[in-house]
Amino acid sequence: MGIRERLSGNEAAAIAMKQINPDVVAAFPITPSTEIPQYFSTFVNNGTVDTEFVAVESEHSAMTACIGAESAGARAMTATSANGLSLMWEMIYIASSLRLPIVMSLVNRAVSGPLNIHNDHSDAMGVRDSGWIMLFSENNQEAYDNLLMAHKIAEHKDVLLPLMVCQDGFITSHSIENIELLEDETVKAFVGTYKPEHYLLNRMEPIAIGPLDLQAYLFEHKYQQSVAMKNAKKVILDVAKEFEELTGRKYSFFEEYKLEDAEIAIVCMNSTAGTTKYVVDNLREKGIKAGLLKLRVFRPFPAEEIAKALSGLKAVAILDKADSLNSAGGALFEDVTSAMYVNKYQVTMCNYIYGIGGRDVSARDIESVYTDLQKIVSDGNLDNPYRYLGLREN
Repeated sequence: MGIRERLSGNEAAAIAMKQINPDVVAAFPITPSTEIPQYFSTFVNNGTVDTEFVAVESEHSAMTACIGAESAGARAMTATSANGLSLMWEMIYIASSLRLPIVMSLVNRAVSGPLNIHNDHSDAMGVRDSGWIMLFSENNQEAYDNLLMAHKIAEHKDVLLPLMVCQDGFITSHSIENIELLEDETVKAFVGTYKPEHYLLNRMEPIAIGPLDLQAYLFEHKYQQSVAMKNAKKVILDVAKEFEELTGRKYSFFEEYKLEDAEIAIVCMNSTAGTTKYVVDNLREKGIKAGLLKLRVFRPFPAEEIAKALSGLKAVAILDKADSLNSAGGALFEDVTSAMYVNKYQVTMCNYIYGIGGRDVSARDIESVYTDLQKIVSDGNLDNPYRYLGLREN
């Protein structure tokens, strides 16, 4: 039986970390993720966990410390947001290239500049090709659950890649919701003990970490990362199935909300999915066949599965909470449309950039997208596929 609680997303993440009881946590405060290491440090202080907490002088140092710890054979975790992730940039790539299964809680926030501490996905989108597995969370429950599954995915012998669990800054990180926690011992048994095959402190196998890697081998090593990311797809589903058997909560690459008979649909990630579900329910009551595809796993990108799920629709809108500033749509739009093309499905699609810098997105805004999709279907004319939602007119 689960434990009923009322927690913010940050509290839920910190409690997940407490139950996992990693060997090392290294972190530096940055809004809106600061509460996660802050809450966790109290567990360290009162002896609830036996984690070595490393209070560093910057986010670059936080990831560096995690890399050192993980290389030595320890299970390491951290948390950050936005500019903090940007300061980690060099080490983010090094962590993945060294195949170190570090787990990070990324509380999504706009990256400077200009300075903004509120939610969009520009931080996550900035590192989408860095070799990290990326899970997104609609609500506090999903942020907690994703963190519990994270190590089993990242540490699998066929994967060995770092993993970040994303949630929307302030929207979920600071909002209190009802949540169901697992017992500490249940989490401990589910996550298991970290037993790396190769690590620096193994005196029986002297190794070097992070050597110079030139033309003769780097290409092949990058290919190995790509293969590991592909392998992660099966592992993610296997771990989700095991988690469902334990909790009754079902997860996959994405959630199909009233999509089975839908004619029009939205694709989005994180907390916007909750608002969209509300709008879909209202539209269904009016006889409008609206649906939603809520993406949970962004890396590895489930291209074939998404294409199949959207193949029967008449029109789809992909919502990006970050602008790629490339005049050709956001990152999620590019990936979804590429998936449709490669898998030979022809569905009319448009992109909406929305919510930049924490701009509020209401149910009325989401409903206007479905209205646009209805018009696209009735007129048979897409016009401009690159659109902005909630942008004030000049």
